[in-house]
Amino acid sequence: MDSILALLADPAAWAALIALVVMEVVLGIDNLVFISILSNKLPEEQRSKARKIGISLALIMRLALLSTLAFLVGLTQPVFSLPFQGPPDPVSGHPMFELNFSWRDLILIAGGLFLVWKATTEIHEKVDVNTTHGVLDAKGAVAANFTSAIVQILLLDLVFSIDSILTAVGMTDHLPIMVVAVVIAVTVMLVAADPLAEFIHDNPTVVMLALGFLLMIGATLIADGFGFHVPKGYIYAAMAFSGLVEGLNMAARRATRKTGGGGHG
Repeated sequence: MDSILALLADPAAWAALIALVVMEVVLGIDNLVFISILSNKLPEEQRSKARKIGISLALIMRLALLSTLAFLVGLTQPVFSLPFQGPPDPVSGHPMFELNFSWRDLILIAGGLFLVWKATTEIHEKVDVNTTHGVLDAKGAVAANFTSAIVQILLLDLVFSIDSILTAVGMTDHLPIMVVAVVIAVTVMLVAADPLAEFIHDNPTVVMLALGFLLMIGATLIADGFGFHVPKGYIYAAMAFSGLVEGLNMAARRATRKTGGGGHG
């Protein structure tokens, strides 16, 4: 209790909390886009429920992972190496021949591959007119679809949760700050989930843009797993710029429709 009171009186702890909340919310955007796209494929009455279950499971998973910080930190230790003809070592000048992989790397690679596969499949369904769309009518099929969506959300939750918590460990050593930041970030996700999903559903061009984001994020996770770190600021800056351009396109389309409608009146 004394340690928590000391944190409350420490300005550095508040600064770390704010930075951690911002980081968790930004990292949660990827997860939220994926949840929105998956849940929008369900019957309308099940979409909000699926989003709430998926995000709630993300909270439970992150809090559970926070209780095993020592185990998570151990995930960054190399478990095996592969021969690799890399660039010359900056110190010795000799080529590097080993590429080390930790459990975190393997999880990121698996999650990235899954995200690339899922985004590619969704894009194929959007552009292939012969692909069957719509909601399944049989109760068993709908249940399986709902369960499949929850399982896929849970798998990506695991990948994003491990990545965000390991990032949080590098920002602060205080577990209470991490817990509060996770709870605040997931609460923001819960509040934003339905409006974001409805916006994506109502704007088909945004769906394709979001799937492009997921492809880029999946490729980034794979690169990170192989040791090629891409600063996330670049990724989110590109996403923000693309979103701005798409917003301008949507405004232009609305203006065109209004002008056309006025001309016919």
